[in-house]
Amino acid sequence: MNRSYELMFIVRPDMVEEELNKLISTLESSVTTAGGTAKSEVWGKRRLAYRVGKFNDGIFVLMLIEATGAVVHEVERRLRVTEPVIKFLTVRTDEELKRLDKIKKLRDAKKKVSAQPVAAPAPVTPVTPAVPVAPEATAETPASAPV
Repeated sequence: MNRSYELMFIVRPDMVEEELNKLISTLESSVTTAGGTAKSEVWGKRRLAYRVGKFNDGIFVLMLIEATGAVVHEVERRLRVTEPVIKFLTVRTDEELKRLDKIKKLRDAKKKVSAQPVAAPAPVTPVTPAVPVAPEATAETPASAPV
C-alpha cells in the first residue's frame, strides 16, 4: 500500500551541484523502479541550528515520496551509507492528511447547520430574584447564655 512520506536530508555544504543532482536522481530512480513516485526540491545552503560533525552549514533537500514502507527503508539505507549526507529525517504524512480532511468535513458540516435560518426565539421576561430576609432578634431569644 502506497503512503505519503516527506524525506528531508542535509548534505555537506561543499558538495558540487552536479554530484548533488546525481545523488537526487539516484534516489528518485530507486523509488520509481520500486513502483513509487518522488519529487525533490533543493532548498539550498542554510545555517544549521547546531554543529553537526564539523559543519555549521548544509544543503537542504526535501523529497516527497509516495511508496511502500520497504521502498522508504531502502532509501534511508542508501542515505545512511552515502558519505556526503550529514543528517536525514523521514516523516509519514498520509495520517496527517486524513486528519486534516476529517477536520475540514466537520467544519463544513457545522457551517451548513449554522447557515440554515433559525426561528426567532420567544421574548424572555426578566425575573427579579427573591431577596433573602434576615431574621430579627425576638424577646424570647436570650442575648447571652447564663454561665
